[in-house]
Amino acid sequence: MNIMDLNKLFIHERINMNKKITFIEGIDMNNKKIIIIIILLLIIVGAILLIFANSIKYEKVEITPNGTTIDVIANKTQYQGDVDGIKLWSWDTGVLVAFNSYGDNDLLKINEYGFNTINEIVKKGNSENIDGYTCYTINADDLLQIEIFNIIKLNYKGKFYCIPLDNQTSHDNIIICCNDKDIALHMAKSVEYKNVYPNDTSLDGAKSTVENITNTLESKSPVNLNEIKNKYIK
Repeated sequence: MNIMDLNKLFIHERINMNKKITFIEGIDMNNKKIIIIIILLLIIVGAILLIFANSIKYEKVEITPNGTTIDVIANKTQYQGDVDGIKLWSWDTGVLVAFNSYGDNDLLKINEYGFNTINEIVKKGNSENIDGYTCYTINADDLLQIEIFNIIKLNYKGKFYCIPLDNQTSHDNIIICCNDKDIALHMAKSVEYKNVYPNDTSLDGAKSTVENITNTLESKSPVNLNEIKNKYIK
């Protein structure tokens, strides 16, 4: 074999070697792409699982029997009972206070005074409008100084985001306080008001009767009864 043949053989082997190297490099690049894709998929799956794991589940509770409802955190919210006519629910990051102002008796006035005390403390906080709801920021310690919270032994620290609600039709008065503003807002938006009490028309009927009598007397008397009517019928 002469030198020319050796050169040809060397060149041929060199070319074959380069092809093998290129093929191996191609396989390595494909493997790298596959590994990168697998890693990205694992990251995406992990993120989805994390979101589901941290998502908050809610369940509805009745503020009044067969009446107004609200979403509370599922499996964590406990009904603490009725303290002086004020209903209390609590969970690890907040508290729900509800009071129904239907009726007009001495006991109700005492209960309303207790609820209004809570409401006044809440409304001393800094306020902001969130999606149409007024949210007050207070210190949890300020709220827990009220006696009813000592009875049920609640213990919270830090900021409370509180949203007070009321409805004249159902007579429901609600205060939601939570360390998490998003939870408080979700709960406020979830409220579905429903009146389960009969409309009290006795006062309206009495007023109508007085007005009818006054109109009759007015037609028969020279006295200006409009002044009397305006003074005593509001």
